[in-house]
Amino acid sequence: MTTPVALTIAGSDSSGGAGIQADLKTFAALGVYGASVITALTAQNTRGVSGIHAVPAQFVTEQIDAVFSDLEIGAVKIGMVPQVGSIDAIAAALSRWSPRHVVLDPVMVATSGDRLLAAEAVNALRTKLIPLASVITPNLPEAAALLDEPVAASATEIESQGRRLLTLGCRAVLIKGGHGEGAESIDYLVDADNMLALTAPRVATRNTHGTGCSLSSAVAAGLAKGEDLASAVRNAKAWISAAIAAADRFSIGHGHGPIHHFHRFY
Repeated sequence: MTTPVALTIAGSDSSGGAGIQADLKTFAALGVYGASVITALTAQNTRGVSGIHAVPAQFVTEQIDAVFSDLEIGAVKIGMVPQVGSIDAIAAALSRWSPRHVVLDPVMVATSGDRLLAAEAVNALRTKLIPLASVITPNLPEAAALLDEPVAASATEIESQGRRLLTLGCRAVLIKGGHGEGAESIDYLVDADNMLALTAPRVATRNTHGTGCSLSSAVAAGLAKGEDLASAVRNAKAWISAAIAAADRFSIGHGHGPIHHFHRFY
């Protein structure tokens, strides 16, 4: 039996709700073996981020090479990359190893509102990592920031922004609707030929820490298992919606608590 393997390249969340920790929980919950490359250590909890310690770019490279030289990686998820040096290192390493699937979550701001990506690194993200991505997974504010435009307010505007993001070189864009309004949370998958709208009831909970990280990791898990992109996104949307709906089973911290990654099990 071949074990599907996914790699997350992201920052560590000391409170366990987002970043590397959320990614590995997601992989495990979905039956995928998870490997990790840490780009930054954060001091954070459910209330916010109090410190960021970036991992040197050379050591990011060493971690990536160590994993790819030994494990059969089915898909890569990229999350927090705090500085230009990290982006350069990741882009060079992935160009060498040529993974089949790359899911890029352009993380800029934490759920708490704390900035996680240096302003000068945004252009490097646009020009060096996005062209390597099978799919990018920005939320509505991140999609707008990548294009230097206002946040989209309608399905037509979201599709238009998705198509402009495709011109940056990625093969598909999943614009997440969690920051939108209304009774439904709608995500939009845009590629060169189609737009697919995926809806789920909007859940009234403040326990949403790690939602974006976990959704992109769920997509990567599906791709690692051999699903096509549309199926991987549909399955990831269903899983994350259930994880958010079950979040209030937990009482973790005093701010934005985590979603329930293992809602299927307890």
